[in-house]
Amino acid sequence: MRKQNIFIAALLMISVAIFAFTNIKLGGITGKITPASGVADVALVAGTDTLKADLNQGSFTFINLKEGVYKVWIKGSAPYKDATIENVAVKDSSTTDLGEIKLQQ
Repeated sequence: MRKQNIFIAALLMISVAIFAFTNIKLGGITGKITPASGVADVALVAGTDTLKADLNQGSFTFINLKEGVYKVWIKGSAPYKDATIENVAVKDSSTTDLGEIKLQQ
């Protein structure tokens, strides 16, 4: 009887843990940098954490982001300057589109 109660309690705890994480919905950030040849790297900064994105002809996407406010840092290739976009808000289950980002020389 005692083993059965422990088993039921463990099963209940596992069920609660599984359902607790199903409510977390993740968002993303996307954008396109022009000129594409003027960008060396794109990074997302949140506090002390940094995440880099792959570039595809100037387009980038960050996925699986928790709801919050982020900074997008763009490393320019000479003769283009670096750019920073601050206060980029991400909501649950949605992707924030930054549109076209034009680098300055």
